[in-house]
Amino acid sequence: MNRTGIFLAAAAVLALIALVVGLPQPRHNVAQPPPDVVKVSPAPAQVSDGSIKMSARLSHPYVGSGRSDLFVTIDLNGVDVPGATRSPVNLALVIDRSGSMSGFKLQQAKMAARQLVSQLKGADRLAIVHYGGDVKSMDGVFCTETNKEKLLRYIDNIWDEGGTNIGAGLTTGRDLLLASMSEFKVNRLVLISDGQPTEGIQDSGGLIEITRGIRGSGISVTSIGVGTDFNEDLMQGIAETGGGAYAFLQDAAQLASIFQKDLNQAATQVAHGVSLTFELPDGMELQEVLGYRLAYKDAKKATIHLPDFSAGMFERVVARVTVNAPGAGQGFDVTALKLDYMDLLQGSQVSSSAKLAAMTTDKADVIWSNRDKDATVYAARAQSAVNTQAAAEALKSGDRERAQKLMKENVFFFEEAAKVAGEGAVAQDKAEQKLWGDNFSNARTDEEVQAASKGAKRKARMDFGLQGSTY
Repeated sequence: MNRTGIFLAAAAVLALIALVVGLPQPRHNVAQPPPDVVKVSPAPAQVSDGSIKMSARLSHPYVGSGRSDLFVTIDLNGVDVPGATRSPVNLALVIDRSGSMSGFKLQQAKMAARQLVSQLKGADRLAIVHYGGDVKSMDGVFCTETNKEKLLRYIDNIWDEGGTNIGAGLTTGRDLLLASMSEFKVNRLVLISDGQPTEGIQDSGGLIEITRGIRGSGISVTSIGVGTDFNEDLMQGIAETGGGAYAFLQDAAQLASIFQKDLNQAATQVAHGVSLTFELPDGMELQEVLGYRLAYKDAKKATIHLPDFSAGMFERVVARVTVNAPGAGQGFDVTALKLDYMDLLQGSQVSSSAKLAAMTTDKADVIWSNRDKDATVYAARAQSAVNTQAAAEALKSGDRERAQKLMKENVFFFEEAAKVAGEGAVAQDKAEQKLWGDNFSNARTDEEVQAASKGAKRKARMDFGLQGSTY
């Protein structure tokens, strides 16, 4: 994700709000239109070549000539598969058993692991890894009734000890999955940790590279942070790079339901190795894909990696593009979109394409009346998520004034978006912003501050559009 601490000055905030909601730009001389202007904006571009349906739209289908910014929104939906039985899974559960997990946390982790075993079927395969300063493991076995008894006994004998060697846990889980992954379409590693790495590879970049290699071998990685002491940026980065999901659980008692959710998602996978590429014609510039790490970018092309998709899963991508529009009355291409993935239902590689184009006009009423209401709200959410991340970091560093200022600016984003989309479209967003502002104000102890910060960053992921891959 783009996690740079962005602290916006008042003038910059107003400029961003104008960008999000399409307020008049001085060079376009756009005035508010009469209420009876006929809307002529195009419908979203839709593609459904395989197991992921793609729908794309522009915040401003009509713009004034010259240089301006607009937002591209891409909605991605995994197809529903009514009545389908879930696929067998090759699963590795990697549990942190360092000293900080002692007591309730480890007890709940073991209880959740036991429940997971009970939900697996004879065609599923499970390996168990637990790590402190060292790593111990049980090789993957098919979950027959006899093997389930062995797995349960192994889980019962996990005890807390040592530091936190996340890297060794990841590589051991990877190796156990690789030994049998040729027999499975779905291969998943689930990492649980309550702390930060203290042994082995300790820098985030090194652990992300390990995860990148794991995903490259065909295994997806889900990361679950428990409590308030873990490095949420690292755990989110592991999930994003690994193509799995991310969860923040303040209470370890929630682990069982998260294990169940991730098992269901993994077992109903419809697409693996998903990537989205923006191809930009001359004069167009991709400024950012909000909330996503760019895997590749040059002057003409940029690519992001997306999580593996399960049946019915939804993710959204919002990007900001600068356009250099020709003279009035001319159409022009903004971006081509290329979605690539391995379709697990078809058993083949799929490449879907769509193109978004806009029209220039010198009529202020046409620009005003054709702003896409939904895209305006999505852009406001994604822009507010940037502030929310920055506010969470400010809170952690002790700058409460800046954190509150950033959250209040988010409310202003939605007030302005309401002028385009209507108050009902953003009422819940405004209520949530107030709730998180109150959470920041009420957080006093270090643990409360850590919990509020981690919860706010989880919310930011949802507002960026990472909805199906955030638990």
